[in-house]
Amino acid sequence: MQTRDILEKVKSGEISVKEAEKYLKREPFEEMGFAKLDTHRKIRSGFAEVVFCSGKADEHLMEIFRRLYEREGEVLGTRASRQQYELLKSEFSQICYDPVSRILKIGKKEKELTGRIAVCTAGTADIPVAEEAALVAEYFGSRVERIYDVGVSGIHRLLSKTEQIQSANCVVAVAGMEGALASVIGGLVDKPVIAVPTSVGYGASFHGLSALLTMINSCANGIAVVNIDNGYGAGYLATQINRIACAAPAE
Repeated sequence: MQTRDILEKVKSGEISVKEAEKYLKREPFEEMGFAKLDTHRKIRSGFAEVVFCSGKADEHLMEIFRRLYEREGEVLGTRASRQQYELLKSEFSQICYDPVSRILKIGKKEKELTGRIAVCTAGTADIPVAEEAALVAEYFGSRVERIYDVGVSGIHRLLSKTEQIQSANCVVAVAGMEGALASVIGGLVDKPVIAVPTSVGYGASFHGLSALLTMINSCANGIAVVNIDNGYGAGYLATQINRIACAAPAE
């Protein structure tokens, strides 16, 4: 139960001050032996803890999902395998799995999506990373518009979507190869651009290093760069920007 929920329950008389005190005296993390769940993360940052699924033992993954679901009523997992999905589905029938982004989630129904984030890719091979960013942003309450396959080799495709891209509160630009998409978009918009290099490309792309170097050396302004294939980090940062934009008073 979150601090606000506790205070509301005290105010309404559902729980006593003494009961509320017990909740608030708990450690800011939950000791599980093999893990320490950061149960106060949402209070500090506005985002509950997310589970990085890859490499986790089955029993650890199950127990972490169980504890987070009990506390939050929803859980997000990244870089999950289909085997992990089948494992968790045995207990959580409502769990959803996207094999493209490898996102696992138990979401709350009727979640309101606010603001607007544009997630763009240079090519269709970049979609798995872009979908990770988009689904993370949607899980955290952002409205996302997907604009895929608008790379610079056919720049007319990108220019045909200029209006939609410019109207977003921020833009996520996902590209492999030489990673030029972020620079071009950065020259077209007055909002922050989050560049995501991907490991898509031929040998000299060095598994995304070429795109990463292009993006961090861009002469276009307003571009922030996350790590190679880090769709999760891009979706998280985009949501932070989107929340600030939505909270700003209208002119």
